[in-house]
Amino acid sequence: MKSPVVKRSIVVAGHKTSVSLEDAFWKGLKEIANQRDVTVSQLVASIDSDRRHGNLSSGIRLFVLNHFRALIDTAAITQMSDIKIAAQNSKVG
Repeated sequence: MKSPVVKRSIVVAGHKTSVSLEDAFWKGLKEIANQRDVTVSQLVASIDSDRRHGNLSSGIRLFVLNHFRALIDTAAITQMSDIKIAAQNSKVG
């Protein structure tokens, strides 16, 4: 049975390190890096420098989770705004 955790070697701030993450987090991390037009190593270096505690793998998981939560929150706010505008427009018409 294949392990759900994938260990990969990356270079962070000039140092080679290994990071163990579930495949879904690796995919999310790559998506975010592509959106920001940076390498995964550059993104991980930024995450590493910003994290307050815990290990790097945990820091990456939290970063990916928070990124996608923020996208959901933004989409929900946009949807609520669209609903309010539609309701206002239906009252005017």
